[in-house]
Amino acid sequence: MAVDTTKQNNRSLAITLNRAAYALSRNWFAWMVVLTGGWVILPWLAPVFMKLGWVGPAEAIYGFYSLQCHQLPQRSFFLFGSEYMYSLEQIQEVWQSTFNPVILRRFLGTPAMGYKVAWSDRMVSAYSSILLAALIWWPLRRRARSISIFGLLVFMLPMAIDGGTHVISDLAGIGQGFRDTNAWLAILTNNSLPTTFYVGDALGSFNSWMRLITGVLFGFGIAWFSLPYFHQAFRESAQLIEEKFDRAGKKL
Repeated sequence: MAVDTTKQNNRSLAITLNRAAYALSRNWFAWMVVLTGGWVILPWLAPVFMKLGWVGPAEAIYGFYSLQCHQLPQRSFFLFGSEYMYSLEQIQEVWQSTFNPVILRRFLGTPAMGYKVAWSDRMVSAYSSILLAALIWWPLRRRARSISIFGLLVFMLPMAIDGGTHVISDLAGIGQGFRDTNAWLAILTNNSLPTTFYVGDALGSFNSWMRLITGVLFGFGIAWFSLPYFHQAFRESAQLIEEKFDRAGKKL
C-alpha cells in the first residue's frame, strides 16, 4: 500500500513538473523579457533610492552590480544632477584627488551632482540592447534566422577592440592613457572636431560614443545569434511534452 502511494505521489509530481516545463516552454519569451527587463532596470533604481534617502537598498544594488562592472563614475550616467555624466576632474574635486580606480568606483554621487547608475555606460548600452533587440526580433521570429558564429564575432569585435584598448590605456593610469587624450584620433581627423570630442569620457566624447555604439552592436549580436536557438529548443520541448501527454491520455 505504501509502495502504491509512493508511486502515485511520484507520478503526480512528474505530471506537475511536466506541466510547469510546458508552461515555461510556451511562455519562455515573456519570462525572458521580464527577467532581462528587471536586470536592466535595477541599476537605474540605485540613484532613485539614493535620492529618496534609501541608502541601504541603493548600496545593496551598487554592491551586487559591482561584481560585474568597474562602476567608474567618469564612465557612468548620473541622475538628479546638473549633468548626465561628469569628467574625472569634476569627480576628483568633490571626492578625492586620486587616479586609483578602487577609490574612484566608491563615489556614488552627491545631492548636487546626483547619483550614478550602478552600471557603466557600456553595460547600460550592451544589456539594454539585448532587451531591445529581443523585442524587435520576436514579431520577426518566423523569418529571422540566427547569424553564424562568424557573424556573432563581427558584432562582438568592436567592443573587444574598444574595451581592450581602454584596458591597455588604463595601465598607464586612470585619466593618463592614450584613450584619455585620443591624440592619435586628433591627428587622423586633423583636429577638425571640438577638443571635448577627443578628451575624456564625457557624454558626447569619442570614448563615450564608442562605448555606446559597441555596446549596441554587442547586444544585437548576442540576441540575433542566440534567440532563434532558444525559440527552437523551447518549441521542441513543448512538442515533446504534448506528445507525452497525448500518449498518456491526459490533458495539459
